Amino acid sequence: MPEQTAQSVEPRSGWLRKLPFLVIITAAILGAVLLRDQLGFDALARHRDVLIGYRDAHFLLTVVGFVTAYTVIVGLSLPGGTVASLAGGFLFGLFPGVLFNILGAGTGAVLVFLAARAGFGAALSARIAAAGGGAARLQAGLRENEWSVLFLMRLVPVVPFFLANLIPAFVGTSLWRYAITTFVGIIPGALVFTSVGSGLGEVFAKGEAPDLGIIFTAPILGPLLGLAALAALPMLIKALWKGN
Repeated sequence: MPEQTAQSVEPRSGWLRKLPFLVIITAAILGAVLLRDQLGFDALARHRDVLIGYRDAHFLLTVVGFVTAYTVIVGLSLPGGTVASLAGGFLFGLFPGVLFNILGAGTGAVLVFLAARAGFGAALSARIAAAGGGAARLQAGLRENEWSVLFLMRLVPVVPFFLANLIPAFVGTSLWRYAITTFVGIIPGALVFTSVGSGLGEVFAKGEAPDLGIIFTAPILGPLLGLAALAALPMLIKALWKGN
């Protein structure tokens, strides 16, 4: 009887650990289908007067509500992350809007990481290490250059934000390294989108949409690539040192 009880409790606890991540995956799929129009730029344009009025009447509640909403959007991997960043600039200006954007996006990313690591990450990381082969070598390489890789995933928008939250959880990255590189690494992008958002009043007045292609212009992309090169420098030094 004790053995049966232990066996029944273990699978149940395993499913409980997986439940938060399964909720995130389900919400992401449903959100992509049902909420894309509701969380787009057009929705922000339609409700701008209501949002501004509520912010002017209840500033602290607006801050709390905004950061919470941004955390939920990222934490459940819903569409609308870019619009949320623009809204942060639109409602609060470049500063303190950028702080609220970083807090909401970073907290949501950490929640995704924790859910993925608790549900699958630890077991998957152990299996990769035990199996050996190319996957294990890749895992070892990521861990050896953890700081650089984590910063690069945040600075260079090649890896989608959602995957950048999952990959570290699946290879066994520590929470504190992940959190530091996330909150620091998203600062440049947050500054760009918050800055664009802070000018949305004029864009709305003209009936236009914001030009998000600004991130690919030389004045913005150059410094971002410079930061990425700086983040990759330790890996290059290690590779050259081993080659000698």
